Amino acid sequence: MPTKQDYLRKAVEHIDITKFDARPILDSYEKMSFSSRDLARAAKIYDLMLAEKDCTIILTLAGSTSAAGCMQIYVELVKNNMVDAIVATGASIVDMDFFEALGFRHYHGTPHVDDKELRSLSIDRIYDTYIDEEQLQQCDMAVAKVADSLKPRPYSSREFIAEMGRHLQQHAKKKESLVQAAFEHGVPIFCPAFSDSSAGFGLVKHQWNARNGMVTIDSVKDFLELTKIKMKSPTSGLLMIGGGVPKNFAQDTVVCAEVLGHKVPVHKYAVQITVADVRDGACSSSTLKEASSWGKVDTTYEQMVFAEATMALPLLASYAYHKGSWKQRKAKRYADYLNGLKNVSDF
Repeated sequence: MPTKQDYLRKAVEHIDITKFDARPILDSYEKMSFSSRDLARAAKIYDLMLAEKDCTIILTLAGSTSAAGCMQIYVELVKNNMVDAIVATGASIVDMDFFEALGFRHYHGTPHVDDKELRSLSIDRIYDTYIDEEQLQQCDMAVAKVADSLKPRPYSSREFIAEMGRHLQQHAKKKESLVQAAFEHGVPIFCPAFSDSSAGFGLVKHQWNARNGMVTIDSVKDFLELTKIKMKSPTSGLLMIGGGVPKNFAQDTVVCAEVLGHKVPVHKYAVQITVADVRDGACSSSTLKEASSWGKVDTTYEQMVFAEATMALPLLASYAYHKGSWKQRKAKRYADYLNGLKNVSDF
């Protein structure tokens, strides 16, 4: 019988968009048809977001692209001021990014395997990628340790993830994780379903052992904080990888602002990369055109790209990086605003 070490031999390597220039291929894609032309248009829309001075760019993440090799892309987007806020699944932020920052890795695997055998070795499978369950439980305990260090009170997931970034400044074994980079660059990360991840196990452990009050996560505060960002944005754009809760959460800020009595413009720009079908509601219930009926996004600069994200995203991100429109952007540091360290007049 193979050992755990036999399975966990080859680590996933994350692609570096700064090392290759995708502009020539996407310029060629623009002259083609089908998904290639869609991707070229999506890249140009993202570049328009970066070129518009006052545009707030919100990145949304769902799925397992971080485990699959796209983790460094998101770090580069933060480091180079190409996104201003992030909405993600807890798995993307904790089980994948925070996990690797602690010194652990994801490994090449195969879907053609005996999963009972993997279970007996405490190996979890994400399609063709393996993760060590024993190491993942150490990640759970690291989250509990962060919670144990905080003053007992309700926190938005954004506040708690910032504390995870602060923790990594002292304890990270891998530098330049997304959590740490976002903390250091003032980019807020929101996880509306934060407990549906390794963080949930750590927080349960924290609350189980709590004797004099406990940390809790306030998802309503998340919604309010992200809506505040939308209300401070003259215009906004969405770069959405996958769908799910992050996509709808970011779009709903327009409607939430209206509920609060503030008339705000719909998201001017919107790009979504997904493989989900729309006929059964799997595409978070809607295409971007359908979302316009809810008053969430404009339809002038929107593009659905029906493609697997690990193939499409590196090309789109490399195109935008090498175009260089981000070099003229001013860092918004919305985390400073939400922490009361930045005045409304600064926007």
